[in-house]
Amino acid sequence: MAPAEVLSGKIVSAQVRERLKKQVAEMKEKFPGFRPGLAILQVGNRDDSNLYINMKLKAAAEIGISANHIKLPNTATEAEVLKCIASLNGDPAVHGFIVQLPLDSDKPINTEKITNAVAPEKDVDGLSSINAGKLSRGDLGDCFIPCTPKGCMELIRQTGIQVAGKRAVVVGRSKIVGAPMHDLLLWNHATVTTCHSKTSTLAEEVAKADILVVAAGKAEMVKGEWIKPGAVVIDCGINHVPDSTKASGKRVVGDVAYSTAKEKASYITPVPGGVGPMTVAMLMQSTVESAQRFLEKFQPGKWNIRYNQLTLKMPVPSDIEISRSCIPKPIDQVAKEAGLLPDEVELYGQTKAKVQLSALRRLQDQPNGKYVVVTGITPTPLGEGKSTTTIGLVQALGAHLHQNVFACVRQPSQGPTFGIKGGAAGGGYSQVIPMEEFNLHLTGDIHAITAANNLVAAAVDARIFHELTQTDQALYNRLVPPVNGVRKFSDIQIRRLQKLGINKTDPAALTKEEINVFVRLDIDPATITWQRVLDTNDRFLRRITIGQSPTEKGFSRTAQFDITVASEIMAVLALADGLDDMRMRLGRMVVASSKKGEPVTADDLGVTGALAVLMKDAVKPNLMQTLEGTPVFVHAGPFANIAHGNSSVLADKIALKLVGKDGFVVTEAGFGADIGMEKFFNIKCRYSGLRPHVVVLVATVRALKMHGGGPAVAAGVPLPKEYTEENLQLLTKGCSNLSKQIQNAQIFGVPVVVAVNAFKTDTKAELALVVQLAKTAGAFDAVECTHWAEGGKGAVALAQAVQRASQAPSNFKFLYNVELPVTDKIRLIAQQIYGASDIELFPEAQEKVTLYTKQGFGNLPICMAKTHLSLSHDPEQKGAPTGFILPIRDVRASVGAGFLYPLVGTMSTMPGLPTRPCFFDIDLDPVSGEVNGLF
Repeated sequence: MAPAEVLSGKIVSAQVRERLKKQVAEMKEKFPGFRPGLAILQVGNRDDSNLYINMKLKAAAEIGISANHIKLPNTATEAEVLKCIASLNGDPAVHGFIVQLPLDSDKPINTEKITNAVAPEKDVDGLSSINAGKLSRGDLGDCFIPCTPKGCMELIRQTGIQVAGKRAVVVGRSKIVGAPMHDLLLWNHATVTTCHSKTSTLAEEVAKADILVVAAGKAEMVKGEWIKPGAVVIDCGINHVPDSTKASGKRVVGDVAYSTAKEKASYITPVPGGVGPMTVAMLMQSTVESAQRFLEKFQPGKWNIRYNQLTLKMPVPSDIEISRSCIPKPIDQVAKEAGLLPDEVELYGQTKAKVQLSALRRLQDQPNGKYVVVTGITPTPLGEGKSTTTIGLVQALGAHLHQNVFACVRQPSQGPTFGIKGGAAGGGYSQVIPMEEFNLHLTGDIHAITAANNLVAAAVDARIFHELTQTDQALYNRLVPPVNGVRKFSDIQIRRLQKLGINKTDPAALTKEEINVFVRLDIDPATITWQRVLDTNDRFLRRITIGQSPTEKGFSRTAQFDITVASEIMAVLALADGLDDMRMRLGRMVVASSKKGEPVTADDLGVTGALAVLMKDAVKPNLMQTLEGTPVFVHAGPFANIAHGNSSVLADKIALKLVGKDGFVVTEAGFGADIGMEKFFNIKCRYSGLRPHVVVLVATVRALKMHGGGPAVAAGVPLPKEYTEENLQLLTKGCSNLSKQIQNAQIFGVPVVVAVNAFKTDTKAELALVVQLAKTAGAFDAVECTHWAEGGKGAVALAQAVQRASQAPSNFKFLYNVELPVTDKIRLIAQQIYGASDIELFPEAQEKVTLYTKQGFGNLPICMAKTHLSLSHDPEQKGAPTGFILPIRDVRASVGAGFLYPLVGTMSTMPGLPTRPCFFDIDLDPVSGEVNGLF
């Protein structure tokens, strides 16, 4: 009989790698930017493990697989390893994932627990119990097979021998080779016998084998004379035996006596060079197969998301009834569907979570999606449905047009929730859910802002008090106390010294004059602009006297409370680009001026670090979902008058990366386009560097009739007949406001889509007239919407119009250059956005402009604080007034946030409660714990 033909694993594995290389190239061509991903997790630093891993990394690079080697120290605990595995399980860029065994750790680690923690769909080593179970049941197309048995089968196939019907013997029963090899041969229809160390008739069983696979781990255990003539012999063993002819004094042999076995077998694998090279090749093949399965289920760049099906009812139930009728998806599922990794998500129960800023760093090289801002015409006091339109639009884009889409909205204040407005989660069948979570504490961001703001206020008054009652040396001793006999400046004190031009770090080196300027902020109480805040409407805190206690030694002053969302810290949160940027903005906040007219900052007070600590969790965006299951970021809620009225830059940036280049991020700007949209462009986009693609301008027949001369409307009062009966003349006249707001958006070079939010009292003729006049005024498109009653289905036409508009040229530009004088910037906004003929600065406003310019703040953007009920300063002036003089009563600075805000007319930053507040209807069910009466 002729000697056996040698089955070279080196040759076959090279063929496999070449085939895989072509498959990966085809994937990349079909899906640009896509690469199969392999992660190798190693614990410790064993030399043999390092060698094997390097072989795998080299093979992956040759084929075109993106391989990532994660190395944990040998001090890693089981919990740390499991946390790392959970992160890799959730990473959509990882298609194959192996844990290099053995685990080289000083700590006790359960290997079985570790291998079973690997997601079965990524377990390309095939070692998890789930994959082993599927293999044993014959589910070969739905599992991963351990690499060595898989390589053995590939070598057997190379012989051309039909496996079905043959008698196969496997020597060895390990979980890695023997047991899965038995199952693999069995489900390829061989008759299989497994032998092991306790088999008493081993030679007899081997002699029956047409196919023999040996994985016993014992040198030359199977003798050549045992082998059936013509058998196929696969030797998986690697053993070292003494050999004085070798430089190392030993040589490598298999589990089969090769020299005699090859005389009887028809095919045989050598050792080394047989099964060994195949193991790495099969690992690569399994990784490519996993990537192919991924592509079959998921189109790269497209989320695999489960949408909730709405059951629409007529008449439309209350908002809380609708919210309760929908079972939200677990928020970790929403996060996974949107492409977030497990370790980027902090769960706050089942329906809300915070997202780590590390997600933005991970995604920094991803292209941004399309950026859409929802704004509105000048509203009635009832509101025209911007939030509802925002949510309806994202539900249409996601659940109905199957686009990746994120909504980014502001967190509402509890003041209006319990006051006159009620909830702000959208409405009808276009809501963020659960609405009670959305409208109440959420994750505590507003409470963190309240604490941080009031810490600054306390620091201001305490500093004034201590400077009034102590000498320079006493202040210095308390500000820089000796610790264990040694004085040392803190980092924030070093910054203050540098600001003062004192380049010293030794507290003992300061002169008396230097100590004086260091310890004395010399705050002028008349210039204090920093107020305390509370997230409750309380009109009796609008003007208070503080310092009445005898312990304050006669230092009292008049002060006030604002509502928390009016705090500059809220605006800082909304405009911050990251944790470090937020910290710097907090430090720059100006709280007062010194008696010399110099600005006093939070950094001067020494409070910056403490503020950053209080805000460290608030800076992370909050994740929720809509009724139809599309993701929503709820983050920051600055006032839309004295602040810029937009959700956070960070939420928008993370969302734009997550949706990908073909996806959409829809955000909302507070109040009408003359306020929220103008500030979105001139302030938010200026700081974020983001450029919008589309403006969605929300209009209602009701508001346009008001602008045409209709009577006043108010909450809780029946609408006058002008609003419930068709009146095309009144409507036509009121469309002057719509035309002006379209023009305002076009000033910035962005296409405008008008969303006509239909109410049940609107007639077809009225809705058609608004659509026609909007297009005549220059809108890219105008669409009737019924999303309040129909959810995303009622906004599909709007979503399609937004898609088309996003492809149109967007020549975005700012209204003004920040280097212009403050007065010129204010005048540009007044004339071009509001329609004023000019502005008039009151003496106090002129003084502030001079002061802020002198202090170096003249190049900040402008954030106009005016009524939202008119394009002018007078809420009674409707339509599109022109020729008026805009009065500027005062100008104030939010230096940390980064803008100056002129005050147009009078306005309160602390709302009051109405005669019948919303809280009359709110209660808690004592049995279920559910919130009742919130709307």
